[in-house]
Amino acid sequence: MTDKDDNASSAEPLLFADQMEKLKKDLEDAKLKADENWDKALRAVAEIENTKRRAEKDVSHAHKFAIDRFAESLLPVVDSLEKALELKPDSHEAAQSIHHGIELTMKLLLDTLKKHGVQQIDPIGQSFDPALHEAMAMQESPGTEPNTVIVVFQKGYLLNGRLVRAARVVVSK
Repeated sequence: MTDKDDNASSAEPLLFADQMEKLKKDLEDAKLKADENWDKALRAVAEIENTKRRAEKDVSHAHKFAIDRFAESLLPVVDSLEKALELKPDSHEAAQSIHHGIELTMKLLLDTLKKHGVQQIDPIGQSFDPALHEAMAMQESPGTEPNTVIVVFQKGYLLNGRLVRAARVVVSK
């Protein structure tokens, strides 16, 4: 063996060790990059799922409350029919027939609203609830618990559990 062969053979392990270190570093970098990409993929999937859930909720909400404005615009009609029903018909048969027709129209309208998720709030005798009632006045009322609704000026309405219009009431002191 010559001097030259000794130098070549001693350089080989050194070269091999350098290549191993480079390969180990490349492998570590590749693992870090793979972990980073996996994390990004998981976040993207989670974001897609969240977006999907939000969209489903928005569609459900839109279906559930689509008639909100329409229902709200019908409430004055209900109020007018209620006021008409407060009038007592005289003994004329025509007046009684008109009153009966108004009753039937009112029932039909309320049934139709109820079929579409609109619920009437008639809180007479109930405890005052500021989430559902609007106090127009307070009044002394002997024999009545304080904060009890004693007069209803205007009934309130809920659409699928959400307040469309608060009931306007008088509350006992």
